[in-house]
Amino acid sequence: MTRSAGRDAFVIGSGPNGLTAAIILARAGMKVTVLEAQPTIGGGTRSAGLTLPGFVHDVCSAVHPMAVVSPAFASMPLRDFGLEWIHPPIPVAHPLDGGAAATLKKDADRHHEALGYFAADWQEIADGVLSFSRTLRHPLIFARFGLLALLPATKTAEFFLDNEPTRALFAGIAAHSVLPLEMAGTSAIGWVLATAAVATGWPIPRGGSQRIANALAGYLESLGGLVLSSQEVKSLHDLPGDSLILCDVTPKQMLRIGAGFLPDSYCRNLERYRYGPGVFKVDWALRSPIPWANDDCRRAGTIHIGGTMNEIAASERAAWNGESCPRPFVLLAQPSLFDDSRAPAGNHTAWAYCHVPNGSRENVTDAIEAQIERFAPGFRQSILARHTMSPADLEAHNANLVGGDISGGAATLGQMFLRPTRSLYRTPRRNVFLCSASTPPGGGVHGMCGYHAAQAALDY
Repeated sequence: MTRSAGRDAFVIGSGPNGLTAAIILARAGMKVTVLEAQPTIGGGTRSAGLTLPGFVHDVCSAVHPMAVVSPAFASMPLRDFGLEWIHPPIPVAHPLDGGAAATLKKDADRHHEALGYFAADWQEIADGVLSFSRTLRHPLIFARFGLLALLPATKTAEFFLDNEPTRALFAGIAAHSVLPLEMAGTSAIGWVLATAAVATGWPIPRGGSQRIANALAGYLESLGGLVLSSQEVKSLHDLPGDSLILCDVTPKQMLRIGAGFLPDSYCRNLERYRYGPGVFKVDWALRSPIPWANDDCRRAGTIHIGGTMNEIAASERAAWNGESCPRPFVLLAQPSLFDDSRAPAGNHTAWAYCHVPNGSRENVTDAIEAQIERFAPGFRQSILARHTMSPADLEAHNANLVGGDISGGAATLGQMFLRPTRSLYRTPRRNVFLCSASTPPGGGVHGMCGYHAAQAALDY
């Protein structure tokens, strides 16, 4: 038992980071209550019937490369609480004009073996990225990775990738950074996610991303923790002053609930935190699978739609600069091809988004569907119903998605390691900690922000 055993703890927010933090505290013997403002738990891992009866859609995140290598999740018996991973035969495909497609497969595709460069060292790299430790267990491996990771994605493509299909494939993967591809450090996301695809795949949870949240909550409750929905915390003053408080919120919400509670100097630092572009998202109920021109795309869980590297770079640059792009880079998932629980027999679902300026009010449904039609002629004829979410809709659903930013803040070099301030998880209040994706190691469903915050809280 730790010195914190028996003490009350509150976690604000029930996303993967909040629930992971709660589990770490509960395993240390604390009495933990999770308070969720929305009617359903899960944060970025919610699922809902957004279109027609019988169709299950992921409201935010759908594909989870980092979840299966997360040390936090690996320490939990989540399968016992209903979480099952499905690995599509092809983790990611990138269709090209003319009917070809670039793909990444587990154990490396011979045409794109350059992107499997770090596969043999994947576990060590994943541990280093997610552990956020100043003492790396494999410094030479991580130094080699770090040198390439610091490059802009465009420079990696220029210097290390020798054909246009592979460059386009890498550009699409690096675009998960939600940054201009000319920006330093964008290769980091490209190398991490490409290596994950080759080494462990990009899995989806059977039944939808809600199963991740439900499994975490189920395990927490088995430890004696309590999860309460529809319980908005409007001020930190409302919680017992002698309790431990962990906040799965971004700086914008922390400023609101911490008003009059946190020092002005700390609040000024939070105000300087920068959010990145937002996303515009569409979910479809389909009468048939998407009619991709390339057969490999029919076996892939994730499809990146953007044509050439230069086209993708233009799309990401526009969103960062507050501009619209007529041919946006589109990230699409088609889970029902591999999980028949997502749609009625014979029908299918698809989920897609593109990056748009933060807070954009433009409806880009037509642009997204035109990009899909470009590589899957006849797609629109397969649509039974659609549901759209603008940046404002996403933020209304989950306050952490500020202006539609799904990463908890821009992952620039300055904000990649010192998120959201130099004090990381800690605040000037000794009993209050941040545990959201606005802390290291940042966005993605892995729970490690919550894990590190909880460890810091137990040390205090």
